[in-house]
Amino acid sequence: MSKRILAVLLLSILATAAQAFTLTDSTGKVHRLADYKGKWVLVNFWATWCPPCLEEIPDLIALHESKKNKLAVIGVAMEYQDPKYVLDFADQQMISYPIVLGNSAVAKQIGPVRGLPTTYLFNPQGKMVAYNVGALSRADVEKYISANK
Repeated sequence: MSKRILAVLLLSILATAAQAFTLTDSTGKVHRLADYKGKWVLVNFWATWCPPCLEEIPDLIALHESKKNKLAVIGVAMEYQDPKYVLDFADQQMISYPIVLGNSAVAKQIGPVRGLPTTYLFNPQGKMVAYNVGALSRADVEKYISANK
């Protein structure tokens, strides 16, 4: 089976598995996929020690700030020892989107995290439509959304 067919098959399996999530961010606010109906939702799994994760943070901030009416960005910090360190780090980076302190139970609600960063994109109807392991740019996300309106 070709890699492309396998990737499409994996995406369709993941799309049916990840129908909903409930995430609580560092401020105590609950984020449910259903609450974002009508908006694109980007869930990004990252870590403070991960160079590609740090590389994409400015683009995720820019997406969050410029597309608030059409796109929600949620960051899920993984593989950390001290939650305070993660939150201080997010403040230093001026991350304006919600940060969830993640673990395997949080990840399980959305899908596999085979490497960091891992990003899932849900369309305005709440269906998971894209999955990426590795850094993404603002242009990558905008291009995908424009092509799949």
